[in-house]
Amino acid sequence: MNVDLLIDSIFRQTTVLIAQLATAAGGRSTLAHAANQVMADLIRELKDQGVGNKVIADMFGLTLRTYHNRVRRLAESSTFKGRSLWEAVLSFIQEKGSVRRAELLRRFANDDERVVRAVLSDLVDGGMVFHSGRADSATYRAASSDELALFDDEQRREGLEHLLVVTISRFGPLTRPELREQLRLAEPLLGAALASLLASGRVRETPATPEPVLSCDTCVIPFEEPSGWEAAVFDHYQAMVTAICIKLRRGRLSATLGDSIGGSTYTFDIWKGHPMESEVLGLLGALRNHARAVRERVDRYNAEHAEERPTDEGPELRVITYVGQGFLESEKEEGEGW
Repeated sequence: MNVDLLIDSIFRQTTVLIAQLATAAGGRSTLAHAANQVMADLIRELKDQGVGNKVIADMFGLTLRTYHNRVRRLAESSTFKGRSLWEAVLSFIQEKGSVRRAELLRRFANDDERVVRAVLSDLVDGGMVFHSGRADSATYRAASSDELALFDDEQRREGLEHLLVVTISRFGPLTRPELREQLRLAEPLLGAALASLLASGRVRETPATPEPVLSCDTCVIPFEEPSGWEAAVFDHYQAMVTAICIKLRRGRLSATLGDSIGGSTYTFDIWKGHPMESEVLGLLGALRNHARAVRERVDRYNAEHAEERPTDEGPELRVITYVGQGFLESEKEEGEGW
């Protein structure tokens, strides 16, 4: 099996998706951080699988010294625990609006000054930060406006809340630092969104050691909900990736009709006026209706038989099912298409 070819193909399709998201509704999202985020996430996942630094460096085509330099830039800040130095420096500049280099170096005095300077250079080169002046009197200014301005738009605020609910539902219970790690969200935004969700009861916070944990019982994004599309895209993509990863971890590289883990893709070639046109195009709706009916029956049963629910030590399954559909129109001469 040519795994390298598979990885290249998946990366290609992922970049297509990211490009579409970055320009959705006429927007132009900042992508300068994407390469660093991809590398940091890949390194963390590879280490979790027991791969050593030398092998990881070889996988990235880097010398061990270059690899370690990159890792230090992406590593957790000694000043802001739980956040990468790259992320912490950018967030500090964004929160301050503008800051002199001398002040920034004092703020990150617990971190290696050479690495902090390298991070600043990366941010400037990537277009995330602008700078003027020279030496320690140089001033740095965030390229984007203050993130809190997102809350001026009610629809975007609600979209963020949907995204938090999806993340807590799928990965929870989570502490606040764990949630921030999942979404890489600045604390002011995270705190404001969580306050709204806790007040409405959509999310609850339970005392625990060493930190309280966040959880939610339901995660439903209603149809026709204009502010939830970002969360819906993330939820669908995450569900698909989870199913594939579970199957790969279990070493099952083929499918059978009786599988309870995996996915299938079906292609139908039809044309306008085809006798099964409505049946094929209505397949997504039919699957959605069936899944909603099953979920409602499960919810009713769980509510009526709560005493049967296993204890914390007992077995319990969370089954995540995803469905999707799209269609491509063949390009024909004008007047001959659908």
